[in-house]
Amino acid sequence: MKTQLKKRNPIHFYLIQSIFRQNSLRELRTKPTHHYNDTDGTRITEERNQQDNLYLYKSKGQHLLTNLRILDTIVRKSSINPTDTVLEIGPGTGNLTLKLLNVASKVVAVEIDKRMVEVLNKRVKEHGLEEKLNVIRVDALKAEFPKFDLVVANIPYGISSPLVAKLVYGANPFRSATLLLQKEFARRMLAKPGDSEFNRLAVNVKLVADVEFVMDVSKRDFHPAPKVDSSVVIIRPKDQIPDVNLDEWWAFTKTCFGKKNKTLGATFKQKKKVIELFRLSTIRSCNREVNRNQYDCADDGDNEKESDEEEGHSSPFADTGLGLFKEKIIEVLKAGGFEDKRPAKLCNEELLHLLSLLNGAGIYFHEQTKPRNVDNVAFTAACC
Repeated sequence: MKTQLKKRNPIHFYLIQSIFRQNSLRELRTKPTHHYNDTDGTRITEERNQQDNLYLYKSKGQHLLTNLRILDTIVRKSSINPTDTVLEIGPGTGNLTLKLLNVASKVVAVEIDKRMVEVLNKRVKEHGLEEKLNVIRVDALKAEFPKFDLVVANIPYGISSPLVAKLVYGANPFRSATLLLQKEFARRMLAKPGDSEFNRLAVNVKLVADVEFVMDVSKRDFHPAPKVDSSVVIIRPKDQIPDVNLDEWWAFTKTCFGKKNKTLGATFKQKKKVIELFRLSTIRSCNREVNRNQYDCADDGDNEKESDEEEGHSSPFADTGLGLFKEKIIEVLKAGGFEDKRPAKLCNEELLHLLSLLNGAGIYFHEQTKPRNVDNVAFTAACC
C-alpha cells in the first residue's frame, strides 16, 4: 500500500499544480499570439463575461509566478508571523498575495497598473480576504510606504536596483525582505570580494544589510515566460551599521568601482579625478571657514584671477596646489597600503578604513552643500 501511495504522489502534485494554475489565470486567459507582437506583450482576456482586454507587458516586468511549490516556499521562507504587516510590491493578479493574506495580519500591495488592481481586488474578495488587503495604486519608486514588518515581492526587473536601495536605505525599519529577482542581479548582490560579479551594488547593500540566497526559479514558472531565470534572496537589515556619511560613502564607492579592476593608485592619479577631488575638498574647506568666520573664502576680490580661471587658464598657484594635493592622495594610499590594491578585491571594512584615511587628510568625494534628493536620485546612484 505504501508503495502505491508513493507512486501516486507525483500525479497528485501535478493535478494540484494544474488546478492552481487554472485558478490563478482564471481571470486572464492567453489567446493565440500570432496576431500580436510578442515583444510588446501577450494578449490575455478575462473570462466571466468581462469584455475588457488586458495585456501583460514584458517590457514592464509583468511576469506572473504560477508555480505553486515556489510560491509556498517563498511564503514559508519569509517566516511571517500572524501579527505581521507584509509589504508586497508588484502583486500583479494576486497569486502571491492570496497566500500572504492567509498567514499575515495585513498585506499592503503597491501596484501601479489599474487593470491588475481590478483583477487583484476581485480575486481577494472571492476568497473573503478583502478586509486584510490594502492596495496602493502608485509607482513604488515614488511611494511613501506605510509601516510594515516584512517585504515579500516578485520585483519587476527594471526597477530592482533603485527599489532594493530604497528599501535598505529607507526610513522604514523592517525585519526582512524576501525578493524574487532576476538571477544575474541576485548574483551581483550576493557577490563577495574577488568574485567576478563583485561590484558597487554588493558593497552598498552589504554596508547596511545581510543577503541570503534561497533558491533559483526557472523562467518556465512564469506567465508569460521571461528570457532569463530568477532567484529568491532574503535581505535582513543589520542591527548596527558603520558610522559613515552615506552621501560621502556612495560617492567614494562610485569613484572606486568606476574601474573596479584598476589599482587605486592608477585611479587616483588620473588628472581629471585629481581636479575633481581638489575642487570638492576646496569647497568643503571653504564651507568650514565660512561657518567659523562668516566670510565667503571664494570671494577674495581678485576679479582678474576669477576671469582667468573661467577661461580655463590655470595660475601657477593653482598648478602648485593641485600637484601638492595629488601628492597627498598618493601618500595616503601608500601609508595605508592601498596604492596597488584593486576595489574588486576589497571588503567593506577595508573600504571604510580607506575612506576614513582620505577624509582625515582633507580629501572628500561629496559636496556637502548639495542636499540629498530623497526621491531616489541618491538611491539609484548608490547601486548602479
